[in-house]
Amino acid sequence: MRILVVSDTHRHDELCLALLEHRGPFDMFIHCGDVEGSETKLSLAANCECHMVTGNNDFFSSLPRETEFMMGNYKAFLTHGHTYHCSFELEYLKQEAISRGANIVFYGHTHKPVAKWDSGILFINPGSISFPRQEGRRQSYVLMEINEKSELSYEICYI
Repeated sequence: MRILVVSDTHRHDELCLALLEHRGPFDMFIHCGDVEGSETKLSLAANCECHMVTGNNDFFSSLPRETEFMMGNYKAFLTHGHTYHCSFELEYLKQEAISRGANIVFYGHTHKPVAKWDSGILFINPGSISFPRQEGRRQSYVLMEINEKSELSYEICYI
């Protein structure tokens, strides 16, 4: 299973569409919020199972605020993260993941990529391919794979 994870595109969809076309095909597409009205365009371009949530800038979206889904044998929790104070710490997200029985947490909001394990939970923030904020300000996304043995691999990729 090949998975593309992005966040905070803020309606600047060109790079996301290019990734879907040139790095695909994908089995799953995950957007961690701040889609700003491009839900349908990105879902159609992905042409696979899609999971998206609203961010703090998705004012009129009908997307859910957060969601849970399975990725092979892994239970994923997807949120934009702003309501869990993710800009300051991951403790609130960790407690929510534990209460939901999630193995993986996908979040965005900070525009800074993160891939780290804590208490047996994988926290993934793909950063932003539109407006990066980490040192060096390189646009980023995450590629994940789950093989036939249910082994998970992931990589923060930079443009």
